[in-house]
Order: sequence, then C-alpha cells, then structure tokens
Amino acid sequence: MSSTPGCDPFFGGKLVNSVAGCADDALAGLVACNPGVQLLQGHRVALRADLVAIRGRVALLSGGGSGHEPAHAGYIGKGMLTGVVAGAVFTSPAVGSILAAIRAVTQAGAAGTLLIVKNYTGDRLNFGLALERARAEGADVRMVVVGDDSAFTTLKKAGRRGLCGTVLIHKVAGALAEAGASLNEIVEKVSAAAKAMGTLGLSLSPCSVPGSKPTFQLADDEMELGLGIHGEAGVRRMKMLTADEAVEMMLTHMTDPSNASHLPLSPGASVVLVVNNLGGLSCLELGIVAGAAVRCLERRGVSIARALVGSFMTALEMAGVSLTLLLVDKELVGLIDAKTTAMAWPNLATAPATSRRQELPAPKEGAGTTQHEPSSGPGAARVQKVLELVCSTLLNMQDRLNELDRQAGDGDCGHTHARAARAIQEWVRARPPPAAPAQLLSALADLLLEKMGGSSGVLYGLFLTAAARPLLRSSDLPAWADAMDAGIEAMQRYGGAAPGDRTMVSAGVPGDVLGAVCSAEAAAEATKHMEAGAGRASYISSARLLQPDPGAVAAAAVLRAVLEGLRS
Repeated sequence: MSSTPGCDPFFGGKLVNSVAGCADDALAGLVACNPGVQLLQGHRVALRADLVAIRGRVALLSGGGSGHEPAHAGYIGKGMLTGVVAGAVFTSPAVGSILAAIRAVTQAGAAGTLLIVKNYTGDRLNFGLALERARAEGADVRMVVVGDDSAFTTLKKAGRRGLCGTVLIHKVAGALAEAGASLNEIVEKVSAAAKAMGTLGLSLSPCSVPGSKPTFQLADDEMELGLGIHGEAGVRRMKMLTADEAVEMMLTHMTDPSNASHLPLSPGASVVLVVNNLGGLSCLELGIVAGAAVRCLERRGVSIARALVGSFMTALEMAGVSLTLLLVDKELVGLIDAKTTAMAWPNLATAPATSRRQELPAPKEGAGTTQHEPSSGPGAARVQKVLELVCSTLLNMQDRLNELDRQAGDGDCGHTHARAARAIQEWVRARPPPAAPAQLLSALADLLLEKMGGSSGVLYGLFLTAAARPLLRSSDLPAWADAMDAGIEAMQRYGGAAPGDRTMVSAGVPGDVLGAVCSAEAAAEATKHMEAGAGRASYISSARLLQPDPGAVAAAAVLRAVLEGLRS
C-alpha cells in the first residue's frame, strides 16, 4: 500500500482528511466561511447564528445524510431553515442530535418546530423517534415527509423517495415562517405543495462514498433514468441520448398518466422549474439541459414562472441532472420570491423563464468599415487558385499539426486550421473573393475571426487586419513588404510573442516572397530547439518539447502554398 495519503485507496480517490471525519470537516468549513451559521457543541448540528430572531416564530429543521451539498446546511438562514442535522455520508443523522436541535430551538423561544424530512426509511425513523421524545418533553413538534420522486410507474409501499424538490419545500416553509405563519398553517401549505411536485433524475456516471467503490456501474455510452440521490437503482438504462432527447424523455415520463407517481401537467399550467446538477455535470451541459427543458415545457403550453439552475441537492460526484416541477399559483410564486439569507439559495430573477426573449439587434457596421465587393477576371481567378492551394495544404496537414500540438498544447491545432480551411472553401464557393489586396485580406480576417476559433484565429485575424492597411493605397512590392511588417508587429504587440519564443510568430519574417518562405520554413523547424516564451507551450518543460511548434509549421506552410499558387 502506498505511503502517500492521497493515493491510499482507503480514501476512495477523494480529497479528504479521513473517511470518518468527512461530514464534520465539511460542516466546519461551511461555518468557518459563513458567519450566519453556528455549530451545536457535541453534535453534528448547524443552526442560525441569530437564534434569538426566531422567538415567536416557527423553527424549521431538516437534514439527512451528508454528500448532498449544498443541501442541507446551505439552506440555513432567515427566510429558510433554522437548522439542519447531518448524518455521515448517505447515512441518516443520529436521534440524539435531532433531539438536541429541537431542544435548542425550543429553548430559543420558537413557536413550535417543523421537521422537514425526505422520504427515506432511516430519516423517517430517526426524525420520528426524536419527534416523539421531544413531544414527551412538552415541545410542539410536527413533521412533513417529502416524497417527490416521479420515477416509479407503480407505487411501492415505501412511497416516493425525497429528492431535490425538498429544497423548494424548505423555501416555501421558510417564507411562511418568516411571515409569522402558525405551525398548523405551514404544515397545511407545504403538504399541499409537496403533493403538487415531481422530480426525476438522469445519471451518466456513478458516485462513490469516501472509502468505498462506486455505488453502481454504467458503460460509457449508457445513461440511467430515475435513480435516487444515493445511487439507488433507477427504472431504465438506455444508450446515450442528446440533451434535447433526454429532457423530452424525462418530462414525458414525469407527466405520463400511466405512471402512478406522475405529476399532472396540463397546457396552461404554471410551474417552478429546478434544473439540478447531481454533482459532476459541467456547467456547460447544465445550461444546455436548462434550455432544452424550457423549450420542451413551452411546447406543451406550460408557463415557467421561475427557473432555478445549479447544484441544489447533489449525489457526491455523480455526473447527472434532475428536473423538478412544482405546480404554482400566485401565492406560491410569492413565497419562492421571498427574500432569504441562505447562502445556497440563488439570486433568483423574479420573472418567468422563456426561450422567446427578444434579442438585442446587432449594431450596424461603422461608416469606415471596408465593404468586401466580389470581383471577377484574371485577378479573382488567381486569388481563388492561391486560396484553394492554401486550404488543401492545411487540410492535408491536419493530423500532423494535431500530433505536434499534443506535446505542447491541447492537440487541436490541426482541427483549428482545418476548420479555417473549410470555412474559406465554403466562402469561395458562395461568392468570388475580392481581387483587391486590401479588401481580400480584410475579408479573410473577418472570416477567420468568425469561423476559425482559438488563439490562432485571432492571431491570423490580427495579422490580416493590420496587413490590409498598407495595401489600401498601393499593392506594389514595397507595399506588400510594409503589409508583412505591419501584420507581424500587430501579432507581437497583442499576442505578447516575439521571434524566438517558439510560437507561430517565429515563422513570420519579412523579405522577398521566396526568401520569406524559405526563412519561415527554417524558422519553424528551429522552434524545436527554442525555449517557449509565450503561448500554452510556455507552461511545458523545455525537456518535453522535442518537435517544432505546430503554429509556426502551419504559418510556414501557408506561405509556401501562397508562393506555389502565385507561381502557377
């Protein structure tokens, strides 16, 4: 066994101090960074730091196993939870700690206590026993069990599992408590809200409890529908779908009347939508799913009164997403909008979500913008010949450039230049390119800036834009030499690289055409002996850079293709 703690399989590949101390360390970190939360000595309980403020109001306590962060402690604050009781990872909290939390808020003067519990056997048992013991001590305590899972087509005796929708119940209850509602009124309204809600999860990968192996296995091309937040089995496995297809499938399953746990959703309904990251999904994917969900609901005639997108109730590092729908009226929307100091509640826009927002019109081109007029004749034919040769050269070099880039970058230099080549080919097929040098270079700059992407696209755009200016008045050889100088100077000024820095700038040298090409090729080859002074390669040890810079090789090849095209 390795002596390096971070490599010890005991930690299960997690960045922790110890398996046993995970939940305590996480709570301690949250409290250290949030002055509005305090710990209850001797218990894994977090409470509002201003407990005196709850006197005369109903206290709200929730909790459950850790590993669902920011649930549950992230929702402590004015307008949401008074406190939470945390168990170990994916484990129900201890009865003694739940009872201690009830005693703490009761002694602070709370006008009753509501326990908000997700529908899992361990949570129901432990919170239920603590409730009975607290009542025996004279405390006024009630419990609401949230079961919002819409996965199962036939209802099981255990009922629907409690999932991300529980966070919306925290918010509704918190707003009511802050407004001074009674315990009975809060129980009545949140119970009704919980029945008008559904959640469904979709996973692309498993999660693993610290110190343990993954809770289940999924092939790289599989996804699982309807799993629980602890990695419990779902209702169906399938091959990977696109985001649009996956969201359509999820909403269809959630609202299918033949599904016993479905949410009735009719055209004209108004909902709050939660797009919840189950822990390991990228923000990019989450945004794509959110857009798909909004469009899908709109096609069904459903109004999205509010949309929450983010990590609200996770399953450790599980790559997946859950969708929650809460049927709302004006009162419920007002409770969702009510202010809260809970650190994990988003700064929510108080406006409906829609895919039909009007776009801001793009600004018109300035009066001084060069108009790229197409032309015909021998000059245009010559330009097309040169561009065709440049494009075919770059397409043929795609694999080589990618291979060179894998040593110093992200391995996409060939893809980037090939993308530029295909864009130029499409442009030339669509309309004859300008024969006037200044217009041609300016048009190519616009095209590459839009289509090529990456730093290479910007550098070529800089070069061509700056090189076009000296050619506005003349296109003789001195003007072309000035254009080359201006282009290289612009790349150096904004890119921060200079010849000798092992970048594509190293290939650009002025002079006569043939001399420039030969010098560029020699300079590109010489970059394999250079220390990288700029660009991505500057972060790589020089001992690992044994091949020439791919950008310099590409630039030299472009110059060679231009020369061959002019000669032909």
